[in-house]
Amino acid sequence: MDEAVFFDVLRQGLWVAVIIATPILVVALAAGLIVGLFQALTSIQEMTLTFVPKLAAIVAVFWISMGFMTETLVSFFKSQLVPLI
Repeated sequence: MDEAVFFDVLRQGLWVAVIIATPILVVALAAGLIVGLFQALTSIQEMTLTFVPKLAAIVAVFWISMGFMTETLVSFFKSQLVPLI
């Protein structure tokens, strides 16, 4: 295996990881901001108030985007890794 091919496949694999992680990270950021604003406006400083809604949002988005994630990984493996093996 040539060095350029290795680094190209590695670069594409990292890009697939970014694409797969983006929906979950965006929802976690949005949920954190909303809960943080709610806590700042109401002066409620409960630790579970930050954890539970964010966890629920992440699980919901993961459940919804599971098909997209699987299809993206399968297409990457079929187009990039299987021909190299």
